[in-house]
Amino acid sequence: MKTSPTLMDALAERGGRPGPGRWGWLAAGVWLFYLNQPFEEIIHREGTTRVLGLVTLALFGLSYLGFFGWIRWVGIGPQGMPTWQRLAYLGGMLALSLLLLPSAGQQALTCLVYISAVAMMALDLRIAIGVVALLLGGVELAMRVVPGWTDNGSFGFAIFLGALAVFGMRRAIQRSIELTAARKDMAELAVQEERNRFARDLHDILGHSLTVITVKAELAGKLIEANPERAAAEVADVESLARAALADVRAAVAGYRELSLAGELVSARAALQAAEIKADLPTTVDEVPEENRELFAWVVREGVTNVVRHSGAKRCTIRITAAQIEVLDDGKGPTPGGRTSGHGLIGLRERADQADAYVQVGEAPGGGFRLAVKVGL
Repeated sequence: MKTSPTLMDALAERGGRPGPGRWGWLAAGVWLFYLNQPFEEIIHREGTTRVLGLVTLALFGLSYLGFFGWIRWVGIGPQGMPTWQRLAYLGGMLALSLLLLPSAGQQALTCLVYISAVAMMALDLRIAIGVVALLLGGVELAMRVVPGWTDNGSFGFAIFLGALAVFGMRRAIQRSIELTAARKDMAELAVQEERNRFARDLHDILGHSLTVITVKAELAGKLIEANPERAAAEVADVESLARAALADVRAAVAGYRELSLAGELVSARAALQAAEIKADLPTTVDEVPEENRELFAWVVREGVTNVVRHSGAKRCTIRITAAQIEVLDDGKGPTPGGRTSGHGLIGLRERADQADAYVQVGEAPGGGFRLAVKVGL
């Protein structure tokens, strides 16, 4: 069963040495000022009663401060101090409070305020509430049944206020823990998303570039004897494409690479011509809004890469409107587990989702393959 973190568990979450900071005991020690009430009562006693009272009061103060020192060295998180040890420590503090009764009288009840605060710091919330309730009940009962004690309600109210103050600190630190955990999760998700983005961009960049380089290299190999000049031109194109691919990879690593729709159409025309596929492409992109152009550029790159690599087509057509782009070919069409579900299309769907667009893949009218992206769900 999941339990809420205690105040000291929260301090242990900081890492490093367990428990509160080196000077945490000093901040806690300020509150020992309120032990002046039993102290004033004790010094009016005489003889052994006064000596025992002062010794017991000093031991109680040390036990209160010692709690913070103990949890610093031992730890109070789940791997530190077990619950039974925490309860035993509180029991020892309660025993010292009871030993003060002969010398401090009713003022010894002041010590219960410290016990309730420590309980609220160190115990699970339900157990802490039970301990505080028992202390409150014991105080109210004692003031009614012990002869000579006055029932002014101050001790019970002090116990309640002390526990409530620590509870407020506890809730604030619990929220801080939850906020820190949420920020950590968000940071991890951001890192993962950036890794996915980089892998997606690298796949799309190299997939397209290497496909065109392969096609042009094959063409150059076929022409090297029949048409050496054309073969040399194709080899020069291969070199240029390789340099461009390298530049794209470097830009992707730097995280600032953006695609140009007009530039991708020019590259697509060159790739289709190299693969001996007739290209029917638009000559202008003026009607496409600026916010849609990068997404459409990715569609051109992915669509043309698939046409060159997989389709076996003789013709490729790209149609562009302000809100939609289509890439169609007259090849063999979609195949199960093939062009409808590759890594490139997965990345394209992710980009479309970010732009509130949706991707359509399927058979083109008259046969072949159709890839379409429409903005506006």
